[in-house]
Amino acid sequence: METGSITTPFGRRSMTLGMLASQVMAGEIKPDQSVDKWKLFRALCEAKPLLGISDRALAVLNALLSFYPKNELAQENGLIVFPSNIQLSLRTHGMAEQTVRRHLAALVDAGLLLRKDSPNGKRYVRRDRAGEVNEAFGFSLAPLLARAEEIEQLAAEVMAERLHVQRLRERITLCRRDIAKLIEAAVEEDVQGDWQGLYLEFRDLVEGVPRSPTTAQLELLLDELTALRTEILKQLEMRMKSTKQRGNADYIERHIQNSNPESISELEPSFDTKQGATPEQDNGRGAVTLEEGRGEMAHPTRQEERQGRRSGARDHAGGLKSFPLGLVLQACPEILAYGANGEIRNWRDLMAAAVTVRSMLGVSPSAYEEAANAMGPENAATVMACILERGGHINSAGGYLRDLTRRSEKGEFAIGPMLMALLRVNAPAGQKAG
Repeated sequence: METGSITTPFGRRSMTLGMLASQVMAGEIKPDQSVDKWKLFRALCEAKPLLGISDRALAVLNALLSFYPKNELAQENGLIVFPSNIQLSLRTHGMAEQTVRRHLAALVDAGLLLRKDSPNGKRYVRRDRAGEVNEAFGFSLAPLLARAEEIEQLAAEVMAERLHVQRLRERITLCRRDIAKLIEAAVEEDVQGDWQGLYLEFRDLVEGVPRSPTTAQLELLLDELTALRTEILKQLEMRMKSTKQRGNADYIERHIQNSNPESISELEPSFDTKQGATPEQDNGRGAVTLEEGRGEMAHPTRQEERQGRRSGARDHAGGLKSFPLGLVLQACPEILAYGANGEIRNWRDLMAAAVTVRSMLGVSPSAYEEAANAMGPENAATVMACILERGGHINSAGGYLRDLTRRSEKGEFAIGPMLMALLRVNAPAGQKAG
C-alpha cells in the first residue's frame, strides 16, 4: 500500500517545506496507532479556529472521511482515499468542483492532508489478483492520524476557552443585574449619593464593550463592574449602619417634624386626591385642580393618613413610591415646556403641567383620575411626563395609561425602571428643577 516515500505534487503545483514536514511526520506513525475517524473529526471541528480552516473545508474533509471504509484510521487499513472531484461534489451537497479543489488545497496547506499524485495526476487504485489494494493514488489521511493527539489537545483548549468566556458572561450578567437593582433600590429609598453619576458610569462601561469582545475585554469589564458594585454596596452599608445608630427616636422625631400640613416635600411628597374637598391655601397659591371641574388636590396631615389606613384606604396607591422631582425632570425634560414660564419648581407645577399634557395627548379626564387614585397624584403626573417623553412610541396614550393603572392596582407596575430607561437617554441633556 503506502511506501512512506516522499512524493511531490503533479503538474504546476509546487513543493513546499510544509508538505515535506507533513510527509516526514506521516512516516513516523507507529504501527499500532489508530483513532476513531469521526471522533477525530469532531475534535477538528472544535479546534477549527486554532487550525485556521473554514467550515466548508471541514465539509470537504468530512466527505473524504466518508470514503474511508473503516471507522478506525490505522496504518494497517491504508490511509489513502481516491474519490473523484465529482463524487466529492455530490457528498458535499452539490459544492462546485472549483470550490472543492480550493478547499482541498487549504486542507493540504493546513497539514491535514497529503497528496499522493499518480504519474498523470489522476486518482486511482491498483489491485492484485486477490482484489487487495496494491497501490493507491489520491489523498493520504496520514497527517490526521499523526496529529490526532495534537488535534484533541487543541480542541480541549478551545472548549476550555469557550467555557471560560461563558462563565465570564454569566458573572458579568449577574454583576449588571446587581448594580442596576441596587441603584434602583437606593433611589427608591432616597439614599444620599450620586446615584445618577454611578448609573451613567455603569451604562458607559456596558455600552463601551464591542459586539464581539475578546476574552481580555470581558475580563476587564468584569473587574470594572465588580469594583463599581463594591462601591455601591459600601455606600449602602454605610447608610444601614448609620440607620441602626440613629435608632427609632430619630425617626419618630423626623416624622413629627414632617407632619406639618403647610410643608411641601420635594423629595417624598404625600398628596392624596379627594373628590369635592375644600381647597386649602398654600402661601397664597390655590390648589391645582386635578381635572377641570372634577376635583382638587389636597395634601393630608399625618393624622389623616393614619385614619385612611385604619379605614382600609391605600397609602400611596398600595405602596407605589414617588421619586425625587429633580430626577423626574432629568429623565423627562420635555414636560418643562408645559410648566408656567417654562419652569417646574415643585410638584404642584408638575401636576399642573401633567393636566395640560393629558389634554394635549387626548387622555380622557376619567382615565387620568383613575390613574391618580391608583398611583397617587404625583406618580400619575410622573407617568404622564414619561408618556410625553415616549410619545413617538405609544399609539394610544389613554389606553397605555389605563393599562398602567390596572397593573398598578394589581401591584405589577413600578415607575423606577421606566424612569431609569429615560434617564439613560436624557440625563446628560436634562435640566434641573428651578
